[in-house]
Amino acid sequence: MPCGGHSVGAVVWVEEGAIRFAVDRSGSFDENNLMLKLARVRLTLDPNPFGEEGRDFVQRLDLHAGRIMISGTASDGTTAHVAIWCDVESPVVYVDVDASQPVRATAALESWRAEDRIVPDEQRRSCFSVLGQPEDIITRADQFAVVDDAVLFFHHNRPETSFAQSARLQGLDEHLAELWDPQRDRVFGGALGGPGFRAGAVTDGSYADVPFRAWNLDAPPATAHALSLSLHDDRSVDADAFIEQCRERSVASHGRHDEASARARAFWAEFWNRSAVEIRPGAPQPEDPDWQIGRNFALFRYLLGCNAHGDFPTKFNGGLFTMDARSSVPGHEYGVTTPDFRIWGGGSITGQNQRLVHWPMLKNGDVDLAVPQFEFYRRALGNTLIRTEHLWGHGGAAFAEQLDDGGLPISYEWGWDSPRDHPPGDFYPRHAFLDPTELARPWVRYHYSTQLEMSYLILESHRATGLDIRPYLPFIDASVRFFDEHYRMRHRSVTGRDLALDGTLVISPSTALETYKDAINPTDAVLGLKHVLRALLTDARALLDDEAVAYYQSVLDTVPPTTRRVVEGVEVLAPAAGWSDVMNVELPQLYGVFPYPEYGVGRPELDIARATYFAPPDIDGQRDHISWHQDGIFAARLGLAEEALRIARLKLGDGPLRFPAFWGPGHDWTPDHNWGGSGMIGVQEMLLQEVDGVLHILPAWPDDLDVDFLLHASRRTTVEVSYRNGMVVSCEITPPRDPHEVIVHAQREEGTR
Repeated sequence: MPCGGHSVGAVVWVEEGAIRFAVDRSGSFDENNLMLKLARVRLTLDPNPFGEEGRDFVQRLDLHAGRIMISGTASDGTTAHVAIWCDVESPVVYVDVDASQPVRATAALESWRAEDRIVPDEQRRSCFSVLGQPEDIITRADQFAVVDDAVLFFHHNRPETSFAQSARLQGLDEHLAELWDPQRDRVFGGALGGPGFRAGAVTDGSYADVPFRAWNLDAPPATAHALSLSLHDDRSVDADAFIEQCRERSVASHGRHDEASARARAFWAEFWNRSAVEIRPGAPQPEDPDWQIGRNFALFRYLLGCNAHGDFPTKFNGGLFTMDARSSVPGHEYGVTTPDFRIWGGGSITGQNQRLVHWPMLKNGDVDLAVPQFEFYRRALGNTLIRTEHLWGHGGAAFAEQLDDGGLPISYEWGWDSPRDHPPGDFYPRHAFLDPTELARPWVRYHYSTQLEMSYLILESHRATGLDIRPYLPFIDASVRFFDEHYRMRHRSVTGRDLALDGTLVISPSTALETYKDAINPTDAVLGLKHVLRALLTDARALLDDEAVAYYQSVLDTVPPTTRRVVEGVEVLAPAAGWSDVMNVELPQLYGVFPYPEYGVGRPELDIARATYFAPPDIDGQRDHISWHQDGIFAARLGLAEEALRIARLKLGDGPLRFPAFWGPGHDWTPDHNWGGSGMIGVQEMLLQEVDGVLHILPAWPDDLDVDFLLHASRRTTVEVSYRNGMVVSCEITPPRDPHEVIVHAQREEGTR
């Protein structure tokens, strides 16, 4: 089960009589940009209520309190209740033991990083940034100390970082002094201890076939024990100072226990009051696939809430809750892995996947949870401006699809001269005939449209909540300027003119997402540019000066139209004006449905968008429910209630693991957070859409499915609805909207509204 808060996530389980939890924290990236779990903690009690002879075992996640409750009864009748929870204003995990009779407590901090470890070739996808480098990748050992009967541990990044390596590989040597390296001097760790616990022996063991070293703490029999794992990070070269800071924070955490507990309860109470979706309200119906959708919607939202104060955004490939691969990823082919392993990297960002984690935060009223994602782009902007100027000599910023945490393309995508780690047919070296300014890997070459979608997400957050987006306007401006200046330059280099004969921008060479290659005017980029500019000139107009307004209007005047095509005699939306091949399974032709609201319920030409949805795919696998596929979102925005429900059952029904909201691996990893995010967006769009200021309530909801929901719309508006037996029995909109701004959809048939 997951437990978390602030920026911390713990996966908690009971095995062989011991409570165990593995802890992760936002931003725990080593010098190879691998996301390191900080430690694993083991707690045992004597008498043991959780051993083979124990009884009445219960492990329960209390969402409203944000804590896991574990209880059991030992063979002698001693009952124990253990609560595991996190502070929400500082990165601390607390463990509280309450027993009916005195019990001895033994805690251990277990680490599989007591020694340096070469990352096996088949596992180097966990440090995706440097996958393919010819040298060995080494995860360096952590450092450990026992101070005042607390176990202190930390990882201190070496001066040679993957970011610096990427910068040199990409020809940015002369700019290294100017570039911000987020990995350099980074140190992170913490301390495990508690009142009454005393340092014991250091022992060795093995878990999931991975050796570990354990620093043990023992507490004498008592009816109550309190343990804390206090975490800390810094950018420092002084290890002794960091150890002292960890010690001070650990001691302080013990004294703040009651205050932290009250804060955590208040935080989660407020969190759950923001929004809710409950399907078939009433008594739990765990076997009902529709009831599961609502329950798992809430469980996934809890996972997102655990990173409310992270320095880095929630990762799509597991967030803070990855587990040992052998017990969580059926059929994985990566050998014996440590808890640090996940595919698609740790500190690296895949934009198309990350966006699906963050879009649902708007309707949930959780825009604050999206701020770390916005901050990622703000912090990386300076590096990306330098890179863009260095490569092309023009303004703006080119954020590639797969980025290091410092904003540079990951080296794996840029291309190495070494075939190491690449399976046959998957090696794309940097040959002389390759554009020297572009990535070697063809899937993501010329793929820059995600920066527009992230800009649009920021602008929509402002429209929804009034979020102060002034810190992010430079990123949005740089995203727009790149498309304007870069593609004028590209077209001028071919024709001598900046624009096409009709005065429009020619976005080429390009790609429609990762799928339609050699694309001209890809739909995702065209619509992204159009909607970002429109939002700047309307919703953000008050934040702009006259010069900026004039510039954005001039760019908007050059945005090319989207295109259409005929498939099997039916006119449908096209993914681009032209392309040469299909390499992946995305659907950019439907980006005018989501994320950019060109077509859908209450909008013109709904029939063409629906025909596009039902058109035969261009390649096998293009229509699916797993992972990042967006079919459920498209169906909901097109008012296809039964189709949207069919996909929601597949998306948000119980996953394959014990915790039902741990989906995956899909295309990615387990738990797959963009699987949950895309499913959550689909359900939200079934319940509430907003079209040109008009609220559409239940625009794609089946008539026979009862639901209660509270969701958010623009202008700080909340919509709370109770729907029973095909009728809306209550609808409260706060603040109230004029009647002409609200449409309630009811008694629909498939294909109508």
